[in-house]
Amino acid sequence: MLTLAPNLAGAQQFQNVRLDQPSTEGFKACEPSIAIDPTNPDRIVAGAVLDQVFLSLDGGATWTADQLKSRHGVYGDPCIVAGPQGDFYYLHLSDPKGEGWQDEGLLDRIVCQHSKNGGERWSRGASIGRNGSKDQDKEWAAISPSGDRIAACWTEFDHYGSEALHDSTRILCSTSDRKAKKWSDPVRVSAQLGNCLDSDSTTEGAVPVWINEHTLAVSWAFDRSIWFNISTDRGATWGAEDRAIADIIGGWDHEIPGIGRANGMPVTAIDNSPRYPGRIYVNWADQRNGADDTDIWLIWSDDQGLNWSTPKRVNNDPAGKHQFFTWMAVDPVTGHVHVVFYDRRQYDDTRTEVVVATSTNGGAFFANRVVSESPFHPDGTTFFGDYNNISAYGGRVRPIWTRNHNGDQGVWTVLLEDF
Repeated sequence: MLTLAPNLAGAQQFQNVRLDQPSTEGFKACEPSIAIDPTNPDRIVAGAVLDQVFLSLDGGATWTADQLKSRHGVYGDPCIVAGPQGDFYYLHLSDPKGEGWQDEGLLDRIVCQHSKNGGERWSRGASIGRNGSKDQDKEWAAISPSGDRIAACWTEFDHYGSEALHDSTRILCSTSDRKAKKWSDPVRVSAQLGNCLDSDSTTEGAVPVWINEHTLAVSWAFDRSIWFNISTDRGATWGAEDRAIADIIGGWDHEIPGIGRANGMPVTAIDNSPRYPGRIYVNWADQRNGADDTDIWLIWSDDQGLNWSTPKRVNNDPAGKHQFFTWMAVDPVTGHVHVVFYDRRQYDDTRTEVVVATSTNGGAFFANRVVSESPFHPDGTTFFGDYNNISAYGGRVRPIWTRNHNGDQGVWTVLLEDF
């Protein structure tokens, strides 16, 4: 049954574009990542599970597809970031034996592949964080303001899925220069250890940001809270204690009808524009309003994480519906905050739309726009992934998401301009 949604902005129809080709073999595309080239915003690079890489030279209207290859193997969790000098970096998991999660130690490192020519060719891949049989998982990366440094943070599992009390998880971080060939030895960021069950009591969801050339920060989820730590020496050392900055009420491991699994882990971003320079944003989803009412939240800090605002609800619908799988980007030119998420406010079943919420005043108010051309019905039978993504530059906004309708799963974007 259709319900009213008076807080959705306008009734504009946006042009959706599919990046991948339908496939009935292997892993279906999901967990998409996207980045706009700040030196040429018409050039955009995207990636998706397991090893797909896409390139657009016309702002996202058309795409060419290729398969990413690495000497260390490519096994999902794609993270694509772009530097201010036009460099692209594609980080992913490793699987040199091609056996996935079937035995311990097979996802044995994080891999970073660098492109100096706008995503047309990629390096062979640098190894990050290999540590015996331990699993390295769910990485994300950030580029320093100058483009001269890159940082990657992730979760290390002693043994993924283990119930043993002696097996634990921790957040690690490593850094490299612009070439991204040699990475520092991983440094432990999280003082607290989580379990290996890939749920609320696992330390997971690390997303770093560079506050300046020397100061690096990261937030992550653990034990129904968002934790934060900061390094003032380019990631060499971190604060001795984790700081809890917000509650993930109900935990980050969510049950969403029609979705195999879902999470509300935090996303960290920073304003590098003249609007609110240095403001750190953290965005997540939780179920503080009930298991049938997942919402999207945002906090910010103007003093490098010492103090934080009260949580702001990003979705502006009446209570009672699910919004989930959030990601955020802050436009480095305008300072506008853009948050993408799945939204079911208009339906009483599992029909799902994609909404982009935009704040032009530092997170105080968000306008919500449906950007998907039509709703989809996820079937819950295939791996849907753990995240979506969004990139913004100079008023150009490019969210990217997974769509699964009647078994046809693929990744999509929309040609969206700012207000």
